[in-house]
Amino acid sequence: MGEVNTPFPKLKLTVTKVDGVCYHGYKQGDELILEDFTHPPKFFCLGLAHALFPVIYALSFGSCFPFRGNQRSLLVTCPDGGKLEFQAEILDGLGKPQVIPKDPNFKGPNPKKMVIEVVKATGKCTFGYKVGDKWETQGLKCIPGFCGAAFHCAFPALFALNFGAKFFFMDNPDSIDTVTCPDGGNIVFKVTRIEEK
Repeated sequence: MGEVNTPFPKLKLTVTKVDGVCYHGYKQGDELILEDFTHPPKFFCLGLAHALFPVIYALSFGSCFPFRGNQRSLLVTCPDGGKLEFQAEILDGLGKPQVIPKDPNFKGPNPKKMVIEVVKATGKCTFGYKVGDKWETQGLKCIPGFCGAAFHCAFPALFALNFGAKFFFMDNPDSIDTVTCPDGGNIVFKVTRIEEK
């Protein structure tokens, strides 16, 4: 595979803690560079990729974490017993981590109101979802009775929007309308952050 042609920034993962044996051999201080959020390094741990994806997706679209010393970074724990901890950071055009200092006015969580809406429906949906169906949620709360597979696919968008992401390629950058059901792609959802007045 040649050079990656991508509009998205590179990311750096640094192993910040090791508490157990990692069969990938990651050690404290190791640094991994991702060409973008869709291109992990060769032989990358897929368990880590699963836990990491919402974070690097959010960072790639401008999310900030105001409770962090650097708002453009976040810690992610290995899903295999928490053996490792990684710091994810966005890299600027010079290959240096982007830094936005901690928000001095941060007072605690500020969960955003979000809406998931069906914008396309073809074929059969076990849950019977149809165009126009809508659900509201606050922050990262699960929606009672909502399809788990669909929520799994929508979670990266919910996570990103909750922390201020902007989808620059959408007509409304506070939403994304390409969240697709993994079961045959029969249902496509739009996830929107509702700005409070």
